Amino acid sequence: MNLQNSSNNLPARLLGLVYSAGCYLIFLVTFLYLVGFVAGVTVPKNINDGPPIDWPLAALINGLLIILFGIQHSGMARKSFKSRLVTLIPAAAERSTYVLFSSLVLALLFWLWQPMPYTLWRVEASWARALLTGLFCLGWGIVLLATLLISHFELFGLKQAIDRWRDRAQHAPVFKTPWFYQVVRHPLYLGFLIAFWATPHMTAGHLLFALAMTVYVFIGAGFEEKDLVALFGERYRRYQQEVGMILPWSKARKKGPE
Repeated sequence: MNLQNSSNNLPARLLGLVYSAGCYLIFLVTFLYLVGFVAGVTVPKNINDGPPIDWPLAALINGLLIILFGIQHSGMARKSFKSRLVTLIPAAAERSTYVLFSSLVLALLFWLWQPMPYTLWRVEASWARALLTGLFCLGWGIVLLATLLISHFELFGLKQAIDRWRDRAQHAPVFKTPWFYQVVRHPLYLGFLIAFWATPHMTAGHLLFALAMTVYVFIGAGFEEKDLVALFGERYRRYQQEVGMILPWSKARKKGPE
């Protein structure tokens, strides 16, 4: 049955709200696990846990897991995929479904990740460890703040479900650049990069994870930029010229007066 064409009665809207809330809770658990996975604390299995296998096989498995995450995360975010998806589910559930699948693929990565425990560097000085730990926390703080600045609950699908439950029309996206977004176009990605690289104990597995995720961040940001130009047109092109994409000091040269 095509759910998009089903009646929009109260039980259906309530079911959609429960679904989106469940997807959001799964995301929260996965996100918190990611923090512990990278930090190597408080989770059943972190980035360096588990019996080691031959490093070429471990690198292959880990690389494929990150590629799988990249394909899902970028593929489901494309307009063409969204258009097909909303023929099967209510449009208000599209973002929650994206969040759900992203969380499930990350959970698969946690489960199948193969440790590569060879130590590349270990910082012993207490002040340096504190500094790197502070940068790690700062990175995750930037991630959280970046989502709050652009409507956290809309980004993760809850607002759409609440609007549908209240029988309110969905509003078109609005272009805005609050605070961090006046310094860097994608502070969310910047926060992730800081968190992935700031560690007092860098193993081969952690380095592979950080390198691969860094490559994916720039690839994913490039796809997202194309979508944003298509959505906001010349206004976003001007924004690209004035503000760096991920690094605050990589501002493109502003256009001179014509």
